[in-house]
Amino acid sequence: MKAQLRKAKAADIPEILSIVNHAIRNSTANYLYDDITLEEQLKWFEEKQSKNFPIVVAILDQKVVGFGTYGTFREKIGYQFTVEHSVYVAENCIGKGIGSLLLTELIALAKSEGYHVMIGGIDAANHESIAFHKKFGFTENGILKEVGFKFGKWLDLQLMQLILK
Repeated sequence: MKAQLRKAKAADIPEILSIVNHAIRNSTANYLYDDITLEEQLKWFEEKQSKNFPIVVAILDQKVVGFGTYGTFREKIGYQFTVEHSVYVAENCIGKGIGSLLLTELIALAKSEGYHVMIGGIDAANHESIAFHKKFGFTENGILKEVGFKFGKWLDLQLMQLILK
């Protein structure tokens, strides 16, 4: 069965939160140390909505198994046509095409909204995510050395970009 995509609803936030908190605790996909609270995730949801940024969820067997979003890259007006994206997939669904569905949808939405560039900030040691993004045409555009610290070690951030055409 193939996952279905739809716009996220407030009722999806607990399942989104579970996916995010798993990533926080177990990976360097997110450089936070502590779990996010339900209240914080609801605030995030409301902020995305107020700025008209999408949150797309992947549904499989009536459960949220992944989500993707994008938002402001940098606050200065000159960056208004650039967005930074995030894609998260539940651990038991990684490698099943969910991430590809979500990123394809985010790219299409960003193009339809008139954005020019999509940025990804990826832990430089996450070779799977870097290869995944390359499949979509993202290019590696620099590494910021030792800008993150998690799990007792310094982390490099790989910046990747896709020019939306």
